[in-house]
Amino acid sequence: MKRLTYLFCFALGTLSSCGASAARTAPEPEKTQPPVTPRTTTVRASDEAVQKYFASTLSGREEALPVSSLSLEDIKTARTQVWRLWAEANKSLSEDKLPALTPLSKQSVAHSWLLTPEMYNGQSYQAVMPFYYGSKGDKPEAGYPLYLYLHGSGEKKGEWSTGLALALSFQDSPSAYFIPQIPNGEGVADGQLYRWWQKSKLEAWEKLLRQAFLSDQIDPKRIYFFGISEGGYGSQRLASYYADYLAGAGPMAGGEPLINAPVENLQHVAFSLRTGYEDTQFHRSELTGYTRDALQSLAAQYPGYYKHFIDIIPKYGHAIPYQYTTPYLSQHVRTPQPNQVNWEDYPIDGLYRKGCYNLAPLKRPEDKERIYYQETIMGNTVDLKINTVKYVEKKVSDWYTSFHLVLLYDKVYEPAKGGKLRIYLSPELLDLSKPVRVLVNGQQVYSGMVKADWSHLVESCSRFFDPERLFPAAIDIAY
Repeated sequence: MKRLTYLFCFALGTLSSCGASAARTAPEPEKTQPPVTPRTTTVRASDEAVQKYFASTLSGREEALPVSSLSLEDIKTARTQVWRLWAEANKSLSEDKLPALTPLSKQSVAHSWLLTPEMYNGQSYQAVMPFYYGSKGDKPEAGYPLYLYLHGSGEKKGEWSTGLALALSFQDSPSAYFIPQIPNGEGVADGQLYRWWQKSKLEAWEKLLRQAFLSDQIDPKRIYFFGISEGGYGSQRLASYYADYLAGAGPMAGGEPLINAPVENLQHVAFSLRTGYEDTQFHRSELTGYTRDALQSLAAQYPGYYKHFIDIIPKYGHAIPYQYTTPYLSQHVRTPQPNQVNWEDYPIDGLYRKGCYNLAPLKRPEDKERIYYQETIMGNTVDLKINTVKYVEKKVSDWYTSFHLVLLYDKVYEPAKGGKLRIYLSPELLDLSKPVRVLVNGQQVYSGMVKADWSHLVESCSRFFDPERLFPAAIDIAY
């Protein structure tokens, strides 16, 4: 009975409160028990230091953050504090803001953003982006799903007006819409700058995402890009480039060569592509078929991923029924921190992303335009395959001889060397209280504990500006 009393007291850690008899007769504790890991104390940077850092990164600079630490128990509270400071820094930033969200109607007021001027043949053109921003229906508790609609390449005022009418007609309420007009300069450069993926537009989409995430009106897990014709090309490219921000994407009457929009990146994006069978100009229906084939292959290789609806519509040309896309997209929710990621890191208009999902290239191998990252997190092991990507022409158009239009490529992969990568980690991805292993192309490059740190939350907030990706830990690896 005395031994049972001792064991009960020892299990509660209250031996000193038990009777003296139990204490005298108790055996010595086992010395083989693992040591208790000491609790990390949270040491955070001051609000002023964090806001100074945020202000610097928002203006294109970056200042060093003070040394800090973070206990695992304080991660939730720290995330809330970091996001509050991020919101305050953005509020203080002198820039065009998203207007208040008001009901979308035929009488909706147009707003505009002034973007960085666009360059063509050494000449600078104005970059003013007019847009409508409005909602349909009552706001859901999590916020409105947000649709970015990109219009076609006809006369831009008419295309923009049609976009508003279409948005009002689509059966996707409750929803919010951002409907921009192409912001190219008037005159000689209209055709060359009439693209939705050039630098000034990328600036606009990142501003839209950043400000929408800060709004209490928008659901950060339900953002969708879609468009028609030129907007179809644009939304297909942007879906691959910004995959980690999107729940879904829906190009229509488009069809891009896959070098412009690698489908590997669509692993967690619900992707709809609808093109008329007889829409053969610029091989649109043929290229749509190649996208379908590639996604079907990936879906078979990765069961449960690469959700897609590709429809090459019989008897239709460039004009097709448009009403089916947003109802399909609206069924899907973003996965911000997946434990399996395929990401081809590639530039659009010369610009690379700062990171994707939980991966951030710190140094890209020299003379290698594209790197393909395949990450699997199982238990506490991060398994990475990192390869260079080379595109080899497989099929070239014989219809268009005035320019070189490659329709289909083979890809050649080789192990990448000479780069550096930051891997962000969180309790959602693995157990930060236990050792972590990192493998790169089959070789172990890291094994040990990973400390949570206030600075990682701050830095990842600035990098991704995403409330769903505030990472408290990170590992930098060279390959």
